[in-house]
Amino acid sequence: MGILIVSTAAAQRRALFILALTLVIGASRFVTESWAAGALAVGKCGAYGQAYDYPAEATARAAALRQCKGDCTAVTMKRACAAFAIDMAKPCGAHGYAVKPKISSSLNAATKKCYEFGGKECVIRAWACDAKG
Repeated sequence: MGILIVSTAAAQRRALFILALTLVIGASRFVTESWAAGALAVGKCGAYGQAYDYPAEATARAAALRQCKGDCTAVTMKRACAAFAIDMAKPCGAHGYAVKPKISSSLNAATKKCYEFGGKECVIRAWACDAKG
């Protein structure tokens, strides 16, 4: 039976590697969590703009509004998804939008809102999720 001898240089390299790996994993989590704001801008006749994974809600809102043509309203999302539905029979008529924790919930809620506001053939026009949605 032999005795395993590990040099101090090898032990130091191994400790440095583990420390570096821990710092990389911690930093990637911080970046993902900090860039988790988004917005969906909706307007008349199916106009929309979307922004996701921004560092703050205000910058996401501004980016979404820049993309949307016309008189638009923006809703923000953080760790969530947003969806926008329009009536395909009358694109300038009924529409609905929603922000929910999961994409399926936001799609369903936006479509339901479109029908509640008088839509006859409501379909999803746009959707977006932030980093955690």
